[in-house]
Amino acid sequence: MMSEFHSVQTVSDFKTLDDGDILEGYLDGFHATGAPDSSRSRGYWHGWRNGMIESDRMPPDAAYKRLASAFEALP
Repeated sequence: MMSEFHSVQTVSDFKTLDDGDILEGYLDGFHATGAPDSSRSRGYWHGWRNGMIESDRMPPDAAYKRLASAFEALP
């Protein structure tokens, strides 16, 4: 999947995204809504990717795994 956005890989980067956009994107991705276009935010795109991955519609990539590891390492 091509995107104009860079994948989120750190907790600090994740915290810059809008929670509402992430949730909306996640739900759309989880329910297999088509890939977002450039009118959507980076937060939406991040949520959409995670929804696609967590619904087994897309395999987890290195960025997804790095971000998951970063969250797991939090105290």
